[in-house]
Amino acid sequence: MDIFSALRSDHEKQRLLMKVLVETTGDSASRRDFFQDLKHQLNQHAIAEERHFYAPLIKLDNTIELARHAIAEHHEIDEFIAQLEQTEFSSPVWLKTMKALQDKVLHHLAEEEKEFFQQAGKNLNATQKEQLATQYNAEMAN
Repeated sequence: MDIFSALRSDHEKQRLLMKVLVETTGDSASRRDFFQDLKHQLNQHAIAEERHFYAPLIKLDNTIELARHAIAEHHEIDEFIAQLEQTEFSSPVWLKTMKALQDKVLHHLAEEEKEFFQQAGKNLNATQKEQLATQYNAEMAN
């Protein structure tokens, strides 16, 4: 497995969790549970991705700007999560904010998969791609 496959696998989990979450209503146990799962997944993924994907790429001239942009988007996603945590689950504002988070994350994932992965792929050799996947998956398993 290479780093791109590992990241895409987690991206799919995130897409599914967000899809389910925006279909929940009110202050329900399922909304709370899915939100906790999404929050954990996004946080753990961002940390592991920054350590085992962006860190090596930020050192390269060809990928530094893309890496910095992606890390900045992680911080924007964190801000949406913080807003959701401060909003009552039953509030219509919660769902509106959740949909805004979903839009931001979907934009981020598409940008990574369609643009950043291609640039990174040109700058990493096969061994590096496999090693990064191993490191990323090990961190995600904790």
